[in-house]
Amino acid sequence: MQQPTEQHLRHRDLNWLSFNERVLQEAEDRENNPLYERIKFLAIFSSNLDEYFRVRVSQLRQMKRVEKSIRKKLALRPNRLTKQIIEEVKLQQDKFGQIYHDQIVPELAENDILIIDSDHFNKSQQEFVTKYFKENVQQNLNASFLDLRKENELFLENSVLYLLVTFADENHIGVVNIPVENCGRFVMLEGDGEPNSITYLDEIVRSELHHLFPQNSIKGIFEVKLSRDAELYIDDVYNGVLAEKIYDSLKQRTDGQPTRLLYDAHMPKEVQKRVRKLLNLGKIDMMPGGKYHNFKDFFAFPDPTNNPKLHFEELPPVKHRILENSKDYFATIAEKDQSVHFPYMSFGYVENFIEQAANDDQVTEIKISLYRVADESRLTTSLLKALDKGKEVTVFVEAKARFDEENNIIWGRKFEKRGANVIYSYPKVKVHSKIMLVTRKENDDYVNYAYIGTGNFNSETSKIYCDHAIFTANKDITKEMRRLFKVLEGELIIPREKNLLISPFSTRQKFNKFIYNEIENARAGKKAKITAKMNSLEDPEMIELLYSASQAGVEIRMLIRGFTSLIPGVPGLSENIYVTSVVDRFLEHGRIYIFENGGDEKIFYGSADWMSRNLDRRIEVISPIYDKDIAKEFKEILNIQLNDNVKARIQDASESNKYVERKSSEKRIRSQYEIYEYLKEKHSV
Repeated sequence: MQQPTEQHLRHRDLNWLSFNERVLQEAEDRENNPLYERIKFLAIFSSNLDEYFRVRVSQLRQMKRVEKSIRKKLALRPNRLTKQIIEEVKLQQDKFGQIYHDQIVPELAENDILIIDSDHFNKSQQEFVTKYFKENVQQNLNASFLDLRKENELFLENSVLYLLVTFADENHIGVVNIPVENCGRFVMLEGDGEPNSITYLDEIVRSELHHLFPQNSIKGIFEVKLSRDAELYIDDVYNGVLAEKIYDSLKQRTDGQPTRLLYDAHMPKEVQKRVRKLLNLGKIDMMPGGKYHNFKDFFAFPDPTNNPKLHFEELPPVKHRILENSKDYFATIAEKDQSVHFPYMSFGYVENFIEQAANDDQVTEIKISLYRVADESRLTTSLLKALDKGKEVTVFVEAKARFDEENNIIWGRKFEKRGANVIYSYPKVKVHSKIMLVTRKENDDYVNYAYIGTGNFNSETSKIYCDHAIFTANKDITKEMRRLFKVLEGELIIPREKNLLISPFSTRQKFNKFIYNEIENARAGKKAKITAKMNSLEDPEMIELLYSASQAGVEIRMLIRGFTSLIPGVPGLSENIYVTSVVDRFLEHGRIYIFENGGDEKIFYGSADWMSRNLDRRIEVISPIYDKDIAKEFKEILNIQLNDNVKARIQDASESNKYVERKSSEKRIRSQYEIYEYLKEKHSV
């Protein structure tokens, strides 16, 4: 048997690029995805890559400044890894450009939607553009005229688009922002041209630059975009003394350091050098691209034809057979656990529950953890109403949810002002669990009702994220949930749980126990199997244990949407591990874990992936599923996904993202649509 070594662990940042390639494959899939949905996948790819450079690549760059002894201890090779990343990203960017130019633009034209650039405005369109520029755009521009003999520094804001202008006088350059935030990225052209003609705001600014630099002869115009680093999320990867040493080593770091300059590949090399010097960038920070950047703006690309064939067919939410007609959620849940599945069902069931709790005179307490707080919603309105009615409301707000910090804190303060007990996350410990507890006085006793989910309390993301949740009044579960909230409130140190798996207290230990149990059963000649669905797999100890299980003969079937550091299918190491990834219309976000347990299956679900941060440094809740009907439902949903032969890609040592092959005799299974049909049938009245 081989023993796991460093070479048997993929680097998470490299494998993440493999995930983003799967997003790019969706933009390329003409057979299954309508045109405007493929445009959205280009936007998702671009948005993902922006965050990746702001967080992951930024962190690698900063690690170069960490003391060499610490880098050696962590086996960090930031220079080598960054070069590998840049090489792979360039290949993906080339593929991105090919999809856009060779597929998207021509297909838009086939559907009578034209993208016109400034070189092809006709006379009436140019007149419209000039008028539009003066009335809507010019007041939002900041144009700079730099003397290169004097200026030695240039500041570009993070992710803002700029046009860099060169002149016949090579001692000067111009820099002009493209005010997308104020004006939008796309403009419908008016005039005598073809109807449904669209241009980029970039092209409108480009065509009117002579108004901004009237005394200068324009030679070249090149679009650029700078990515600056986000806050370093050291605690996502390292902990304890090592994290402290890294922070200390980087204490002189300047926030917002540039990490990538996207520039038009047609920019002359001499101009590239000058810009690089002005921005204090290294060669590795320069990323050539096409004429346009910030394709995440394509989320808002207009469809002037309103052609339904260019979009996914709407899937009306499945009506829950029980909750849809329930007048009293408490009575319904007390009688039997109830499960909900998003986006196939409406998040309204969660909002209804909180609304009923707010209005119910018997309810005394509501406790909830909020990781990403939506803008004003029925949920937040109901929590405020509960406060107005004198109920005790405890809201645990995650103050460090990446890029949502400001909104979370704003809502935390709103709740505080109305009298809620608001608790913000502790330093270096995030609360990632998606939990709620409602206490109700019934017949001189206090009864607890719990909600445990895999997704955030956010009605908007629930429409695009695939998640699962259960409402329960199970006394064992609710008792342990109440203890967990006491831990969050500082009244207890540990929750002393026997049923739930709660990070960082017991999740790792219990998962280890379940896996070891499968290993022992396999060695005893019993059937042994682990089935697991998660977003990402990175924890080295967990991977080593899975390798050991594979070597012992445990069958391991995994569904991992994002990156994985585990390498499946390696002879003598992981040949019993088979991994697929489903990337499709909705974002797979649920976590489900099933252990054969000698024929007496144990089924769990919750908020934690098998990543070190989820096991050791976040508050997470993984719950057993005790209701036999719901356990069967979860297993059937997971089996549909495991049998996907349309959108499933095989994750193996090659990282080639090959689709699962479908035999001609096999039924076509596109799991997200099959799950929708399964739930429709199951919940039909």
